[in-house]
Amino acid sequence: RCSSKKKFKMQVTRCCILMLQMLLTLSLQQCYSFTISSLGEASVRLGAASMDSPDDSSNELQDCKNSLVSICRQAPKASFQDVSAAVEKVESLGEQLGIGQASSSSDLLSGDWELLYAPDDVTRSSPFFWAFRNAFPDSSDQIFGITDAIPSPIKDVGPVFQSISFAPESGTGSLVSRVKLSALGGLSSSMMTTRAKIIGVQGLDGIRLKIETTKPEDSTIFQTLFGPLGERLQEASPSFPSGEVLERVKSGSSEVILTTSYCDESLRVSRNSYGDLFVWKRQ
Repeated sequence: RCSSKKKFKMQVTRCCILMLQMLLTLSLQQCYSFTISSLGEASVRLGAASMDSPDDSSNELQDCKNSLVSICRQAPKASFQDVSAAVEKVESLGEQLGIGQASSSSDLLSGDWELLYAPDDVTRSSPFFWAFRNAFPDSSDQIFGITDAIPSPIKDVGPVFQSISFAPESGTGSLVSRVKLSALGGLSSSMMTTRAKIIGVQGLDGIRLKIETTKPEDSTIFQTLFGPLGERLQEASPSFPSGEVLERVKSGSSEVILTTSYCDESLRVSRNSYGDLFVWKRQ
């Protein structure tokens, strides 16, 4: 009997231990499940927050772009400091979001653009003037100063347009700059047109241009003097080989670099090698 009682007690003890082990295991499983569930909910909340964050940042970027455009359109003309500050915000947010970057490997450069801002006379947005500055580094500023000082209505400038065709795979293409020049209160006008080849890329955000020709197109003088024949005569008139002439003055001067720090579907921020800042909107 004693041995039977001992066996029974041992069996009961083993059952109790087994039950305790089962309860402990179940408790641990419940804790584990609760923890996983809590972590899952937290990760979902974090995921939702991270999904919302890019939208918020994108909205902020759009607000910064709108502000920049508004500043560029101010009359009288906004200060360089105000425009630069607005540009820096767009560039900084664009870099954080990975938007508008690496323009020399993107096809977003291609298209028709209208100038919103240039620090000096808007004619200086034409790459011809950058090449001219290369060829005449000592006297170009003086020459520009004389032409800039001609008052309205004797001389009016603008609007200004650029058409870019760029193949990032080969790093080649073309750029056409058009600057409207009016004289004598609009009595005569023309689109001063400079054509350049894109001959390569410069880093992640630069393209190399080679100036080819410059020509006044859509000139009202031809139409005024020659009537219906004016358009045909204008088309037949040769372009001025501005690139070749500048090369004769100084070898390599016809090649310039256009650097674009931000470019998306609607806005472009570019600079030349002299640090002049230009803001463009897509047409």
